[in-house]
Amino acid sequence: MPLEAGLLEILACPACHAPLREEADELHCTGSACGLVYPIRDGIPVLLVDEARRPE
Repeated sequence: MPLEAGLLEILACPACHAPLREEADELHCTGSACGLVYPIRDGIPVLLVDEARRPE
């Protein structure tokens, strides 16, 4: 289930504060130095650095 456009506009990476982009069931940080990937579970973004993973 895609996130609402308004919500995605105000969300930012908690680690580097860069904007996020949605891909499938994840939010990807657009910061070139960071690049963390945050899960979306049951339609709710989990924006915890401890839950994020590094891109592969």
